[in-house]
Amino acid sequence: MILRGTSWLSLAVVFLTLALQCAEVKGDADFESVRVLMTEDSSGKGGDPKDKYWHESVFHPHYDGRFIDHELEYEDQRTNLTSLMQSYLSTMADLGIMPWDSDIDVHVAEDSMDFLASYYNMTIHTVRTTHAPRGKNYMLEVNPKYVNPSPGDHLNTIDARWIDMLSGVFIDITAVHRKHNYPGIMYCKDSHRYREADLFPLRDSVFEDRPVKIPYNYAELLQEEYGRVSLTRTRFAGGNVRADKNRNQNIISSTNALLRRYTSASSGLNKRHINQSVA
Repeated sequence: MILRGTSWLSLAVVFLTLALQCAEVKGDADFESVRVLMTEDSSGKGGDPKDKYWHESVFHPHYDGRFIDHELEYEDQRTNLTSLMQSYLSTMADLGIMPWDSDIDVHVAEDSMDFLASYYNMTIHTVRTTHAPRGKNYMLEVNPKYVNPSPGDHLNTIDARWIDMLSGVFIDITAVHRKHNYPGIMYCKDSHRYREADLFPLRDSVFEDRPVKIPYNYAELLQEEYGRVSLTRTRFAGGNVRADKNRNQNIISSTNALLRRYTSASSGLNKRHINQSVA
């Protein structure tokens, strides 16, 4: 009888575990578990569809309302975005992952997204940057629905975010998948399609004074997305592109353009400090 009772207990534990794993994820990490200075949640959680994971702020879609309740002035926005990108690239390099860029959106390989989700979801990283020499905290949050690669999940096209926990600005991170039954074709959940030969081998470049990987056939990809003017235009949304032909920096240097644009969701935060300066 004891053995039978133990067997039933084990079976119950298995069912409970499966139930927890299959439970519906209501959305990004709870406000009370991640807030820093805010006393009220300014995310759009209340008005979003129930299947949507990310809840952008109620005042602007490119801010996380769990960390801020207003838009930044232009100069504050520019410096925070510069630090955001510097911290992201430095941290990914520290983790052994080099993200690459296919316009301004940041992409990582599918296996890299699995790695980030398994080991670094909901971790906080303290990084010193040019505009934050004493360091700032950034949180890596993974949408648990990244495991569904279908573009049909249009509410969850963003797989992860790198979030400034003070200013609320963030970088969208998406995984690039190989399209089954279509050799040489790759895609991401926002319905962008690429030829593998246009992406690889990746080229080395520099963005905000940090090493970055960019697609092999970057010029053609940029023209397809934004037209020929994207290769020569030096102003966008009030910002200047710092052209440097010797470093290919002219194709990805507009910090202001960031405004256009990790499997388990942790209930807590694992604080990880990176003693690294990128200034």
